[in-house]
Amino acid sequence: MFNFRKKYKQPEVNPNLYVHNADQLKEYQKLGFWARLRLRVFSPQFLVDVVWKIFRFVLLVGISYIIIYPFFTKISASFFSPQDFVDPTVKMIPRYPTLDTYKAIILDNDYLERLINSAYLSVITAVIQTLITAIIGYGLAKFKFKGRNFVFALVVLTMVIPQRTLMASMFMKFRYFDFYGILGLLGLPNGIDMINTHWPMLLLSLTGIGFKNGLYIFIFRQFYKGVPDELEEAAYVDGSGIFKTYFRIILPLTVPMMVTIFMFAFSWQWTDTFYSTLFYTTQGPKLLPGLIDIPTTINTDSVAKTLYESAILNTAGLLVIAPLFVVFLFAQNALVEGIERSGIVG
Repeated sequence: MFNFRKKYKQPEVNPNLYVHNADQLKEYQKLGFWARLRLRVFSPQFLVDVVWKIFRFVLLVGISYIIIYPFFTKISASFFSPQDFVDPTVKMIPRYPTLDTYKAIILDNDYLERLINSAYLSVITAVIQTLITAIIGYGLAKFKFKGRNFVFALVVLTMVIPQRTLMASMFMKFRYFDFYGILGLLGLPNGIDMINTHWPMLLLSLTGIGFKNGLYIFIFRQFYKGVPDELEEAAYVDGSGIFKTYFRIILPLTVPMMVTIFMFAFSWQWTDTFYSTLFYTTQGPKLLPGLIDIPTTINTDSVAKTLYESAILNTAGLLVIAPLFVVFLFAQNALVEGIERSGIVG
């Protein structure tokens, strides 16, 4: 029988902190409080655990500081008055806090109008992209046809090719939009001008080639590959067709993943500056990326002009991402659940 007292009295033997059976538990319970305390505190395993926990805590605090500190400084500077920027004694907490910067950005830069337009565009494109990429991913995962690997290679290629290499061709395509010359035959030689409308974004989303759609298709494909084929086979035996099987059986299983993809699509469209500047000019709908500018009612002429202007632009950026923070705050559980079921192993 294992004797804890005997083992503890022999200093050359390493004390065992772990009880593996009922006999060892009885022997361990016979020890007094101070004997148990010495047995645990002065054991090598206990010291290793303490050192590891301290190291992990310090590491997490350091990483958190590096990540959170820039946000904290930007939030703090957004309440600075012009006098605070020239006061060398002011570091993080403003001496004369003010909301003038927020008021000027909201009123002069048309924040509410940009917020509504961006919310409308982001929701519509995110819903379309989520549904279309889910269907494409399901087809690539469950159906065997000639050229399937080639199609999937093209999907991966869309993630590799930089979007800016297609900027000129995409602009000209939607500036003089014509579907295989059909509009030219109908008396529209220059096609249809879709610039400053939502049609370019909608058409890209409907065809599955919108921003980051290749990544969404890849994630859905990995998810559907983990769905048992027996579910579909049982539905086919019951007389269900492909679409009925997908929309009534497979699609409900995909809801957590679809929420995750919707969040990705919504957030990337919300902060998009590539398509927003490519398809929307100053005469088009006002979107949030155009909010990041110096309001006309703010006079930045001072000794700390550079710092003041930088704080104004950062404040505008905070107003852009603030709605995203609220959305993620309420949808974080569904987002984490969808990532866990994505089928991607890091």
